[in-house]
Amino acid sequence: MSNSDNDETTAAIFDLARNRSLDEQVSHPGREKRKLPKRFYKKAEAGPHEEGHAILLDGRVVKTPSKRPLAVPSLPLAQAVAAEWEAQAEEIDPRTMWLTKLANTAVDLVAPRREAVIAELVTYAGSDLLCYRAEHPDVLVARQKALWDPILGWAAERGIAFVSTAGILHVAQPEASLEAYREALRALDAFRLAALHNAVTLTGSAILGLAVTLGRLTPEEAFDIAYLDENWQMELSGHDEEEEARLLTRRSELLETGRFIQLLG
Repeated sequence: MSNSDNDETTAAIFDLARNRSLDEQVSHPGREKRKLPKRFYKKAEAGPHEEGHAILLDGRVVKTPSKRPLAVPSLPLAQAVAAEWEAQAEEIDPRTMWLTKLANTAVDLVAPRREAVIAELVTYAGSDLLCYRAEHPDVLVARQKALWDPILGWAAERGIAFVSTAGILHVAQPEASLEAYREALRALDAFRLAALHNAVTLTGSAILGLAVTLGRLTPEEAFDIAYLDENWQMELSGHDEEEEARLLTRRSELLETGRFIQLLG
């Protein structure tokens, strides 16, 4: 296989549908059934690059779907991404390469359009999950207050003071708080922004996504907070295999997103 063919193959493996929204693009890879490409390289490893640390296949830099070098800011993340490539057997399965997918997203979709991604997240923050509370029963109300209020308090300490309401009718958030959230996002690099976007999508909360990204919450803690209502419903209705499988998948995805953040250092 020629060098140009190698570039085309690595890009095609993780090609992202340009007509999808970012939350779909950073969702767990490999939803569609498709024929998997054959492994075409002998060795995957991390190596130095002018943009940080690149992932190398037989000494050549892996390319993103947009044909940019797949380079990341930290050596631990580069080594972990390279390990995903090295772990592939006869076929390359993107479903097992979460870190690669998220790194591609950061390079191709976030870095070139930072302000648009930030604006999308700020819009999402305007209807944050943690601000819409149950009106009854009292036990659920109390659980939401115990788990959600401390995180809203943490955000308020950073100028992101959101208003809560009982029920589902929309409540407008203060412009100053939304602007404070915007400024918090502007302090993040493209890789942390990509991870944050994914965490927000998985939890339904812009605040929880920020808390995971900044290390205020572990992914496990954020998941339990975000899916409090679902867990409550399962307590009442009993075992639901389909719902449990859905939650398990989302939890796994959130944990991998947290690992991506941790590897950034």
